[in-house]
Amino acid sequence: MATNSMAISSGAEVRRITQGAVVVLGRFFFALIFLMAGANHFSKQSIGYAVSAGVPLASIAVPLSGVLAIAGGLSILLGYRAKLGGWLIVLFLVPVTLMMHKFWLVQDPMMAQIQMILFMKNVSMLGAALLISQFGAGPFSLDGRHSR
Repeated sequence: MATNSMAISSGAEVRRITQGAVVVLGRFFFALIFLMAGANHFSKQSIGYAVSAGVPLASIAVPLSGVLAIAGGLSILLGYRAKLGGWLIVLFLVPVTLMMHKFWLVQDPMMAQIQMILFMKNVSMLGAALLISQFGAGPFSLDGRHSR
């Protein structure tokens, strides 16, 4: 009988480790775009592109959005205060999506399609960020270590 309970226990442990690894991988993939894109928000090219898109105070807004993206991305990646990190990503995505991907104003059909795809990509990431803001980082996170 002890052998069966050990097998069940062992199977549960493997499942927990597997689920934890999948969650860590998911956090990594989700955070990667914000960490990479956030770093570019300090370049003159990114600020210039935002100016051309009509972003007010772009020289301040674009680097500030880079800080939000990097801080939120690191928080989620490490699983440290990930709920707050999720809200930082929401705070980043809403204005960026609405200001930079105005597909409804683009005259060229191909460019409108590209902007709509980018808009919808951001909307899907917004959904993920809202989930993280409510459920946190999950297993194998710095937040998870504090809750044990």
